[in-house]
Amino acid sequence: MAPLTTQVTARSTLAVLERNLTLYRRLWRASVFSSFVLPVLFLVGIGLGVGSHVGAIAGVDYVSWIVPGVLASTAFQLAVGESTYFVLSDFRWVRAYHAMRATPVQPADMVCGWLLYVLFRAEIAVVVFLAVTALFGALRSPWALVTPLVCGLVTLAAAAPTMAFSASIDHDSYFALLFRFVLIPSTLFTGVFFPVEQLPVVVRPLAYLSPLWHGVELERAATLGTTPPWPVAAHLGYLLVFTGAGVAWAVHAFRKRLQD
Repeated sequence: MAPLTTQVTARSTLAVLERNLTLYRRLWRASVFSSFVLPVLFLVGIGLGVGSHVGAIAGVDYVSWIVPGVLASTAFQLAVGESTYFVLSDFRWVRAYHAMRATPVQPADMVCGWLLYVLFRAEIAVVVFLAVTALFGALRSPWALVTPLVCGLVTLAAAAPTMAFSASIDHDSYFALLFRFVLIPSTLFTGVFFPVEQLPVVVRPLAYLSPLWHGVELERAATLGTTPPWPVAAHLGYLLVFTGAGVAWAVHAFRKRLQD
């Protein structure tokens, strides 16, 4: 009975993924700028433009130093963005999740199916950006090949709790708070554009709480061939725990929302 249940669950998860990919096939042009063009503009504008004034950081030119941060933040921002309005819309206005619940699809299948879709979106954007940065000579270590895996973990760690939050609210005005107090500070103050060590000592723990900081440090260690500030296992463990807690919260939020 257990193998049959697992097979049904896997089929349901893939059905949710297929539904999301079908929608994306019709709408992908609208995401080209934010997913592909914008990170490259960041690299050129800030990495080369601002970098010419900044010089080197820790003995590394600014372009090479900022690339891993932009890689991780691209995955982070895409994960948060995709898991807000789309999730709330499928609950409140489209009611797609209610339609799924009338089938054998369970809340866990809905969550996992959406996470796989967001992971697919993020990995495409990251791989394209990684190829562009290689042309700039910003990748200094063969370990750069593992950066898409790290970005995938950052994507899941950001998307899962955001899905739970989106499933728990009734109005999209709450997203402004999420963007203002979580997304923007995480992007600005977690080592993407400057070392966290330049922040006041009392503020640094807030940066360490963000999964983005752990992703940035792992990415930077991989692209530069250096050692991250924490052991690699500690960074990975934090991201995995954050992901697991987010998935559990999301499944609970979906189940509760569908019972109302």
